[in-house]
Amino acid sequence: MTIAPMRLAGVLLLASLLTYVLFDYVADQRDDARIERDDAVRELGTVSTERDGLLEAARISGEMLAARDANDLKHTQELKNALDLNKALQRDVALGSRRLLVKATCPAAPAAAHSGAGGVADAGSAELAADARSDYFTLRDQLALTRRMVLGLQDYIRTVVQRTPAKP
Repeated sequence: MTIAPMRLAGVLLLASLLTYVLFDYVADQRDDARIERDDAVRELGTVSTERDGLLEAARISGEMLAARDANDLKHTQELKNALDLNKALQRDVALGSRRLLVKATCPAAPAAAHSGAGGVADAGSAELAADARSDYFTLRDQLALTRRMVLGLQDYIRTVVQRTPAKP
């Protein structure tokens, strides 16, 4: 069985054409795969950068929240200590172990007003009236609260608001 030369040429031409089409199809798939791979790598780089930025923002937020909580705890404890000190002072004054002294002076009466025999003896230092003591301790508590609030806000501004982000 012999194959005619024209038929052989046609079969070879057809085989060559099919091989070319097959190689072209495989090359196109390879090029598409490379493009997809490059896009995925580029996207991964972008996602990685975004992820790193989000992680850094979360770390900084965590540090700021920790600083805020530490500041709050410190000033809350200091306020509690000041209020406890005021309560102890109030208790001591009520029990009589301590006295509240008022810085005051009593003007001396003119000598002509006293006829010599009658007069009031100097009774000692002036003291806060009993009905004014509760007001005094309320004012001390409010002063301690206001002072702690101002110092706490100043610390918050210094440690949290004006804080520059740390470099990793």
